[in-house]
Amino acid sequence: MDGVRGCSPSPTTNKATNSHTPHLHTLEPSRLTVFNRVFAAVYSCAILLLLCHHVLKLIHSTTLAAAFISLALLISDLLLALKWADTQPYRLRPIHRKEFPENLGKVVKESDYLALDVFICTADPYKEPPLGVANTALSVMAYDYPTEKISVYVSDDGGSQLTLFAFMEAAKFARHWLPFCRQNNVVERSPEAYFASNNSWTSEAEKIKTIYDSMKIRVENVVERGKLGDEYITGEEERRAFSKWTDGFTRQEHPTVIQVLLENSKDKDITDHFLPNLIYVSRQKSRTSPHNFKAGALNVLLRVSATMTNAPIILTLDCDMYSNDPTTPLRVLCYLFDPQIRSKQLGYIQFPQHFHGINKNDTYAGEFKRLFQINPVGFDGLAGPNHFGTGCFFCRRAFFGGPSTLLSPEVPELGPYHVVDRPLRSQLVMELAHKVAGCNYENQTKWGSEMGVRYGSLVEDYYTGYRLQCEGWTSIFCNPKRPAFLGDAPITLVDVLNQQKRWAIGLLEVGFSKFSPITFGIRSMGLLMGLAYAQIGFWAIWSIPITVYSFLPQLALLNGVSIFPVVSESWFLLYIFLFLGAYGQDFHDFVLFGGTVQRWWNDQRIWMIRGLTCYLFGLVEFSLKSIGISTQGFNVTSKVLDDEQSKRYEQGLFEFGVPSPMFVPLTIAAIINLVSLVKGLMWVLLGRSKLEGLFVQLLIAGIGVVNCWPIYEAMVLRSDKGRMPLRTTIISTFLASGLLAAASLLL
Repeated sequence: MDGVRGCSPSPTTNKATNSHTPHLHTLEPSRLTVFNRVFAAVYSCAILLLLCHHVLKLIHSTTLAAAFISLALLISDLLLALKWADTQPYRLRPIHRKEFPENLGKVVKESDYLALDVFICTADPYKEPPLGVANTALSVMAYDYPTEKISVYVSDDGGSQLTLFAFMEAAKFARHWLPFCRQNNVVERSPEAYFASNNSWTSEAEKIKTIYDSMKIRVENVVERGKLGDEYITGEEERRAFSKWTDGFTRQEHPTVIQVLLENSKDKDITDHFLPNLIYVSRQKSRTSPHNFKAGALNVLLRVSATMTNAPIILTLDCDMYSNDPTTPLRVLCYLFDPQIRSKQLGYIQFPQHFHGINKNDTYAGEFKRLFQINPVGFDGLAGPNHFGTGCFFCRRAFFGGPSTLLSPEVPELGPYHVVDRPLRSQLVMELAHKVAGCNYENQTKWGSEMGVRYGSLVEDYYTGYRLQCEGWTSIFCNPKRPAFLGDAPITLVDVLNQQKRWAIGLLEVGFSKFSPITFGIRSMGLLMGLAYAQIGFWAIWSIPITVYSFLPQLALLNGVSIFPVVSESWFLLYIFLFLGAYGQDFHDFVLFGGTVQRWWNDQRIWMIRGLTCYLFGLVEFSLKSIGISTQGFNVTSKVLDDEQSKRYEQGLFEFGVPSPMFVPLTIAAIINLVSLVKGLMWVLLGRSKLEGLFVQLLIAGIGVVNCWPIYEAMVLRSDKGRMPLRTTIISTFLASGLLAAASLLL
């Protein structure tokens, strides 16, 4: 079957794995499966009762205000019910896997290991420091894997000579770094991470650190100056490479630049071992041609790598996501060398995203535990997890149609089974590589629509993994105890929210397209997988119920209007069960996967903040874009850390600092919740209202106030640069006052 051959080992290896094969991996269903299914049935009945209660209240409403409140609560709870329902596929058959790479030697010879192409994308040398990108590349070049099987491709969408210089320096340093790692069994193979985590040195380590520090100084000096001086160019080959940066060379318009920095058939390290291939690629750019951002860059790497090495396995990595475990490719082989796995049309193996540098209590919930660790375990029990955009090993064949339908590219050399038999630097290879990296090459082709990484969404990772699974490919979630990759998480609130607003818009682009998970996804993959993808695709919908519950109960409380059942009514018990059931199960899942109580609380707080900020603005921006009103474009999240910001982040302080429209509804909600809680308590203490009638509203307002404490702190108590901008505070106070006045008239 074509779908199997894309990543299959040699025929002799297949024969070896069919007789007396030791365990390469195991699979164990979660012990919570039965409980999850029973709880889902009970909770579903409770949700139906709640919706019936809202309908009855709406029917029996006697005033326009009461009808409005009942309708708003009905819509909000209906959306919450739908979002709860599409999380259930994750809980119906979660599974846990474990690999045994130490058994590979009993199954296959090292010479039969599959070749690996690594794709690393960067776009801006000032937001994504070239030295950090070089560290990512060095960490995978030093894998415990045959070096002749590894090829690292770096896509520089910024077309910066600063990035190329950094990789030229990294290629020189690799001659020392790779043998050092091999001889000393180094686990942290990103040089920066290794030197930061070790305090005691051998003389050999001191020597390597000196070489690295020298490289670091050169690269950082060049980046700081913003240009490359002649004193840094050491040879004629380097001079020819940088000669392409002419006066007309810009980020938006420049020719293709492909530079082979290391070739494993020629270049050796200081111990006379061959080095992996290292290739720098900057695709051609034109102001009139579509860029397709990261998806376009990845498709160029797919084609360029096909002309040069065409490895059957492709690892995609973010520029800041370095390897934290040198045995990671061997874990992948534990699945690829299993005949039963191959028979299931395996398209990719996804590793979770883990982040270093997150503070103790994860202030911004940057680890995304549910998205990257909990939900994929449930996905894995169905047809496999979604693609996260990094830390993913693809079978190259998966990019060329479904398992039973092989699409032929316009050039035979780009096909997944093409065997490259020419050196990387040969004239024919370089000419074809430059041709397929052209900005107009994809015109009138299937690239981006049926082949390669898919276009049509800002979240090309989610969309591509989704489309591959709709075509019939399956995936595997590999989650070893030691994180396979570690990356950077944003440490300022505005970066967090801008990043997730972009995600929200991109996900809605898929959710409301002809490939919507609710329609196309369910038809292609079945109900459970379709719902699981819909849970992610319609993230922004959370903004509606969160916004309603952030304002409506509080405004009613300010006017002494009870909108929920009193404590003595049986309906009150239903509300309590639904509240405690949802939060209790979420808390249990979070802690089960290694979370703490404080981190869980911060996760819940950030979920509410997202609903009032990035989800809300993402929904509005997508709606405007859908009717033809232009909106902001793609923005790269900064990976550069400011010392003062880092210090405040470690202290757990929220970083506002710069004015942002997204802070306005958040601040308004903080003011409304505080005022309503104070006035509601006064209603009760003065005897003008009974506690049992306003208890639920007081509880909601109280939770809101506790969650908003960092906002009050930033508005009033702080004087550092990370405080809430005064302009935002004034605007929010004015708007909150207007909202309070309007509510008093209407209610």
